[in-house]
Amino acid sequence: MASENTRKWAIIPEPNSMTVGEGTVLLPYAGRVNESIAIDDGDFLLAHQLVADIRSATGTDWDIATGDMWSGFIRLRIADSWDFDSQDGGTAGAYTLTINTDGITITGCDFEGVRNGVQTLRQLIRQNGAVLPVLQIEDAPAYRIRGYYLDATRGRVPTLAWLKQWADKLCLYKYNQLQLYIEHTFAFDGMSETWRGSSPLTPADTLEFDQYCANLGIELVPSVSTFGHQYVAMRTQELRELGEFPEDADRPFSFIERMRHHTLNVADDRAFAFSAQLVDSYLQLFRSKRFNICADETFDLGKGKSKQEAQRVGVAALYATYVGKLCEHLSKQGREPMFWGDIAIEMPEILETLPNNVTLLNWQYEPEATDEKIQLVAQAGAKQIVCPAVWGWNALLPRIDDAWNNIARIARYGLDCGAEGMLVTDWGDFGHVNDPRMAVPGMIFGAQYAWNPAGDTAEDDLLARVSRVEYGDCSARFVALLRSASAQAVFTWRELVEYLELDDGAGNCNTDVAQTIPCLTERLANPENALTLREARNRMMRNMATTIERIPQANRALQQCMVDIAPIAAHMGNPGITAAVRIAMEGQLLLNRVGFALAEAHDVRDAHDAGDWRPSDYRALARELECWCEAYVKEWNATSQPSELHRIQETVWKAADELRRISK
Repeated sequence: MASENTRKWAIIPEPNSMTVGEGTVLLPYAGRVNESIAIDDGDFLLAHQLVADIRSATGTDWDIATGDMWSGFIRLRIADSWDFDSQDGGTAGAYTLTINTDGITITGCDFEGVRNGVQTLRQLIRQNGAVLPVLQIEDAPAYRIRGYYLDATRGRVPTLAWLKQWADKLCLYKYNQLQLYIEHTFAFDGMSETWRGSSPLTPADTLEFDQYCANLGIELVPSVSTFGHQYVAMRTQELRELGEFPEDADRPFSFIERMRHHTLNVADDRAFAFSAQLVDSYLQLFRSKRFNICADETFDLGKGKSKQEAQRVGVAALYATYVGKLCEHLSKQGREPMFWGDIAIEMPEILETLPNNVTLLNWQYEPEATDEKIQLVAQAGAKQIVCPAVWGWNALLPRIDDAWNNIARIARYGLDCGAEGMLVTDWGDFGHVNDPRMAVPGMIFGAQYAWNPAGDTAEDDLLARVSRVEYGDCSARFVALLRSASAQAVFTWRELVEYLELDDGAGNCNTDVAQTIPCLTERLANPENALTLREARNRMMRNMATTIERIPQANRALQQCMVDIAPIAAHMGNPGITAAVRIAMEGQLLLNRVGFALAEAHDVRDAHDAGDWRPSDYRALARELECWCEAYVKEWNATSQPSELHRIQETVWKAADELRRISK
């Protein structure tokens, strides 16, 4: 794709081998797609995808047929063993695509290969309409498993309609696996106290979505927390006694504590019965043989109710025994267990106990991550899937640079260490304030690098290609401007939540929250050094003093991004993403101003030192926050069920009330 900037069209993932010839091919105004019955595409979905895109791009209606008695300008077929001309012949997902004056032929070594070739052709049609380039492509993926992991539990439960749209998009970029992260947002029988008020997904939703994904060539893998991250369940009247710290079950809700205090007491036999019931009921709704039991971030293990047992056998053994029982339980039912690898990697002796059919999901989210932990698992002989992130959590705007650095790096490490696949994660910590549509660039980065980790793809070039292919942006600047906007996030949703949740609800400092804020941990190291709420907030804001100084400049730059992106968005014909981006940018402008106002209130900066820009008066800023929140709610409803939206609203209202309080 060396001549990408002059070609004005792109393909994502970039093909491994592509030869572009002279001239172009004009699609007939009344053509036909002939899809071979051997592809085993029961409803001829692939042919219908092409016909729909041709209609959208050209306005013409095409026919669909199968069998050698019917002609087709576009032909979809499965390769015979003797005529599949691919360097990696037989590789799952491999395909060839030929476009010339005789027509268009896509040949795959299997259903997935044909599907992948169809997605490449769809991208070309969307960008070029009825006039396609003459070309020859031979292509195959580097990773057999190319998955996406979507948080559907930390505050935002997607609508079924939006999940289907997301699956369509994953298909377009050649993903072949999807997992939904579930803690408490599934309507399990007998657990209504846990899922009430969360807009839970249902068995009917799952059955319908599982079929929908299967038709697209995407494996929907069940994933549910069975060990750690049981925050909501462990706060119920019925289940709290299964937790490490049942005495904390009635503490006020906290986004921050939700991430940390949530572990089952696995020394209690009832804990395994609880987890096994979740597993047994959930797996019956999926056709996949894989099952992700999660088992990550078991921070409280051995510190509460299980402390005595942990002292007897060791925390590592306690963890390994429990996870091993769950894996054995799944294996006996013909399932292939998966779980997150953070605990096993921190306690490498656990790696030696893993059964052969267990896959470790090795997550590494640092933009500058090394390959140390991936090599550790490989050297232990364990199966692993590497897991980078789209870097959207705790923020209104996606951190595009961090996502690119993390995903590109982890994909290469995984390939070098023989990983079986890559699973790109999309988390929603602190209420899932991040609009799922903001994750699209990171998702596409994952598509590119799961297909070809070794490719020399510069970030700026990839941003331009994403702008063209996904957003129909002829200027190829949309994603770069989104990246520039995200760089202006000085005071983010995370800092706002931390500031507010330092209040334990009674006007005292919440030490559990304070211990998660680096600038406060040293002060808390000595138990005699008690922190008042005022002192904790003062320290937090003073620690941000240098950052806060950037806010006037950052907001001017962010406003310029809004000006520059508006005419581009107007020509993209996608009002949904246009509205989502505008609301996110407006929200970040306000968050920055809130941070500036709080810094003033804590005497971090004097009013006369505000330079040429100052926030509005506190009460006016409070009103702006509340008006913005109403617009945010409308965008939330475009993709998600109500779920825990009220928690985000309450956080914004608390911020507004705090601004009014400090104005007095």
